[in-house]
Amino acid sequence: MSKTITIHRLDAARAAADSCVHFGFCTAVCPTYVLDGEELDSPRGRIALAREVLSGTAAPSPAAVRHLDRCLSCLSCETTCAAGVSYRDVIDGAREAIEQSGVRPLPQRLLRSALARVLTTPALLRPALAAGRLLRGAAGRLGGPLGALASLSAAPGLAALARRGEPDPEPPADATRRVALLDGCAQSVLGAEINASALRLLARGGVAVVPVPGVQCCGALELHMGRREAAVKHMAQAVRSWSAALEAGHIDAIVSTTSGCGSVIKRYEELLSDRPDLSAHVKRVVDAVTDITQIAAGLPLSASGAAQGLAVSYHDACSLKHGLKLERPPRRALGKLGLDVRDIAESHLCCGSAGTYNILEPAIANRLGQRKAAHASAGHPDVIAAGNMGCLVQMSRFTPVPVAHTVQLLDWATGGPPPRGLEHFRPAPPRAAADDQPPAAPPVPTTAGSGDLLW
Repeated sequence: MSKTITIHRLDAARAAADSCVHFGFCTAVCPTYVLDGEELDSPRGRIALAREVLSGTAAPSPAAVRHLDRCLSCLSCETTCAAGVSYRDVIDGAREAIEQSGVRPLPQRLLRSALARVLTTPALLRPALAAGRLLRGAAGRLGGPLGALASLSAAPGLAALARRGEPDPEPPADATRRVALLDGCAQSVLGAEINASALRLLARGGVAVVPVPGVQCCGALELHMGRREAAVKHMAQAVRSWSAALEAGHIDAIVSTTSGCGSVIKRYEELLSDRPDLSAHVKRVVDAVTDITQIAAGLPLSASGAAQGLAVSYHDACSLKHGLKLERPPRRALGKLGLDVRDIAESHLCCGSAGTYNILEPAIANRLGQRKAAHASAGHPDVIAAGNMGCLVQMSRFTPVPVAHTVQLLDWATGGPPPRGLEHFRPAPPRAAADDQPPAAPPVPTTAGSGDLLW
């Protein structure tokens, strides 16, 4: 076992794994187990493999590596677990141990290292995206991660989320709040229109967005790949920069439109507990982070009527639903502005995006994406919405229904431009006031088989 894995983290991962009592509730909500019923691709099966990996008695077996790699880190199992097992400690610890063991073949190590480097560095991601577009025609022949990259580069969601080109709004002169906006290392390139929508929405609500130099990446992507040392470097840099801005009074909050980032930042106290040099800063940062839908709920925003009655199929990103435990705020924010928000079937199951998952495990990711897109498209909504860019890009590959980030819809509903694909939407007429409604007919009872009256 590598010395870079501290005893504290190793003990935490082992304790979490040992707390599993095999109730089995988790199997019904695990995406990979639901697909194929393979026990080693269930949470309890992976916990058994993680115990083996974390024991340090031998190098991780190929089977352990394969099945732990297939975990999406969606945390649906953790939400459901009756015993309160911290599955995130288990999977993060096991993956770190695998990466540090060096058991992966050299080509895999090089690929994973390159992916982590490119996706967290905007200056490298832009040319990589252009190269992926050149390979689109060969996606089927390439197969594997390269084929997946080429296929993803053609996803309609990427075109839908690309920056429009309008200049950023001027900060409000009478701003009531000053915040930092987390652009997201990958999102700043692949979903720049999401950030532009957030800037417009916040400015409309009287909030000034203040640049905070030194923040490149939150560390989420590398953490989930088992590259903890690299992830912590990103986290430490972000913490120092944000903390300095908060302490100086330049900002009073950090707003995230990337739920995968927000869910990891909220864990910084735990993840950086072995960094005493950061202890004075971490809690300040964690307390200041908020999702865009949470801050939008408190802004003086008025509906423009442009999106009145828009049928929104809302997908719960795993990082929002299971990581941040935010389900109602996005729905309330959209419904408050006159949009018709609809839940979808199997909302607890991951769409298959999961950071680099749809690149490294494309076969399973595609099946999950098709399943999720089918549920989201049922009922013929006007748009599919989510609070995470990766989910939108993933689902857009398998449905003709337009996709949009929640903040894009909030922006449009309060005076911003329509998201791509919704330019021809015609709003529903405003509902008549209650006094103008005709009296409702009395309900007619029908008899149920049990003898109860249903109204």
